[in-house]
Amino acid sequence: MPIVVGVKFRGVGKVYYFAPGDTDDLSINDHVIVETARGTEIAVVTMAPREIAADKVVGQPKPVTRKASTTDLLNAERFRAKEDAVLLECREHVAKTSLPMKVVAAEYSYDGTRLTFAFTSEQRVDFRDLVRELAHHFNTRIELRQIGVRDEAKIVGGMGKCGRPLCCATWLSDFAPVSIRMAKQQDLPLSPMEISGLCGRLLCCLAYESDFYKEVKSKFPKVGKMIDTPVGPARLRRVRVFRETAEIELEDGTQLELTADQLAGKEPITLNQGNQGLNGLQQQALGQAISGDHEADLDEDDATPEQPARRSTETADSTSAGEQRRQDRRSRTPAGGGDTARRQQGSRSRRNQPARESGPSEQQQNGRAPEAPATPGTRTEGARSGSRRRRRSSRGGQQRQGSPTNKPGDNGNAQGSSGE
Repeated sequence: MPIVVGVKFRGVGKVYYFAPGDTDDLSINDHVIVETARGTEIAVVTMAPREIAADKVVGQPKPVTRKASTTDLLNAERFRAKEDAVLLECREHVAKTSLPMKVVAAEYSYDGTRLTFAFTSEQRVDFRDLVRELAHHFNTRIELRQIGVRDEAKIVGGMGKCGRPLCCATWLSDFAPVSIRMAKQQDLPLSPMEISGLCGRLLCCLAYESDFYKEVKSKFPKVGKMIDTPVGPARLRRVRVFRETAEIELEDGTQLELTADQLAGKEPITLNQGNQGLNGLQQQALGQAISGDHEADLDEDDATPEQPARRSTETADSTSAGEQRRQDRRSRTPAGGGDTARRQQGSRSRRNQPARESGPSEQQQNGRAPEAPATPGTRTEGARSGSRRRRRSSRGGQQRQGSPTNKPGDNGNAQGSSGE
């Protein structure tokens, strides 16, 4: 097995393996100079020299050139301090050329011989003229490297939906493939706003627990399916992944939570005594009833023999006090000569007097009801009866005059009518 040393370059990234070479006294956090495909760079040792499996090393590892000197570290810090100003100048040149690109970061090599700009763009960009202009302006070798949106979020950083710094900007060294199937497997909402990160891609954290969800759910049938259980036919309602159990509902409505072994009949099913077949609401009601009875028992136990007698004495005292107040209100009389007292006495006397003090009238003695006094525009009973008699007599005269012949038996009636 080869002996290698693990190093990391700037920022959060992958661990690259190099052969120790002539520098065998390397330790963690040492700065070394190594040769890469991009040129000579400075790196930090993150893994001391040791043997690893051959399948973890791709090709023949390059040797470490040497340890970084103090001069190398000072030059690296000096050029790193210029990167912010260089980035702003590069963005100004890009704005002048109107190229559809967004410059994200600038990075100097440790000795200042190379300046690399990272940019994002939704299309291919012809930046040859821009490279010549930047090389003439900064008087060094210029490299433009196009990166994706995930690499942009890794460089820029930010806060995730969980309220913590982005994983890719703090500790995540490599991007694992993430698919929408992982969100479905974890019963997450499929809204893009809910499962997307700052980069606009699916959250990297969807892959963290995907294997565990897949392993647990593979032990149970599909949710909503009718299955045969040791307690009878039931429907699988839900799988609790972190508890590694499943909720089932029997045909009578009873809900149980069983493990995979209990569901398969490999382990016995145990129920809480007294709560068999009760759902959550029924258990809550039962618990409240039990606690209420317990409090009532405690109140009865705390009561002493003197308390009932004391309550009866207090009741008798309150009754006697109320009776005394009522008697006082009855015996209380208004002051003499007061207007209120005279009005009360006058109203009582009027209610007790008869309707009329005089004796019966002449009409009442004759058996007729007294007539109401005549008012202007009102006709009395006598006037009404007289008008009725006059109308009848006038109708009778008209009938006699209009008849052509009189029957023999009608003379007496006609004479009697005329006699009237």
